[in-house]
Amino acid sequence: MSRRIAVGPGQVPQRNGRVLLTCEGRSVALFNVADALYAIDDSCPHQGASLCGGRLEGRVIQCCAHGLRFDLASGYLVNSRALKVTSYPVEQQGGQVYIVFDNEDAGR
Repeated sequence: MSRRIAVGPGQVPQRNGRVLLTCEGRSVALFNVADALYAIDDSCPHQGASLCGGRLEGRVIQCCAHGLRFDLASGYLVNSRALKVTSYPVEQQGGQVYIVFDNEDAGR
């Protein structure tokens, strides 16, 4: 089962922007890439550096600490399945944006 957490209207990033949110007790980075929304854990799975402030190229975010590059859609390293950042589905319904968490993700 999953939970949908509403994102406040003022918290949805503008086109090609990003915002850091706290959802379900976690830091979540929400990206708007060409009007498509992507949500990932803000912590790089390598050594925990923030991903929200990294360099964004299309839907690829580069970690500031060591340069690892993750695909926002899948969460995986670009060109590899060796490492993955947790990503969350983002739904839009009636002008409202929701980040979807599986029960296993909640409170992690």
